[in-house]
Amino acid sequence: MARIAGVDLPKNKRSEIGLTYIYGIGKTTAKEILAKAGIDVNKRISELTDEEVNKIRTIIQTDYKTEGAMRAEMQMNIKRLMDIGSYRGLRHRKGLPVRGQRTRTNSRTRKGKRKTVAGKKKVAAKK
Repeated sequence: MARIAGVDLPKNKRSEIGLTYIYGIGKTTAKEILAKAGIDVNKRISELTDEEVNKIRTIIQTDYKTEGAMRAEMQMNIKRLMDIGSYRGLRHRKGLPVRGQRTRTNSRTRKGKRKTVAGKKKVAAKK
């Protein structure tokens, strides 16, 4: 099992897909890394030699920000938005959708489970 950037990559996946298990590396970036290393994208993780794994590891460490550093940068960006009081920062603070999605319906991922609000009781008319 190949271990890159503190992540155990799945053995049976293609190397292109296996690299996407690392936070901060998507499909396009994985293709770029494999092209720089000179490795076929269809080659499975289990078929990679130690030399090829080391090539991939050095390319990722030198050229890309992944895992902890990437997560820290994302949190700092969100904190900066909240500190300057931008609209996006306020949406993050309130836990609402940030990118303009509707909130009247949907948006359960950000808002959480529905809370029922009791209806008002009608006041009886005086005679």
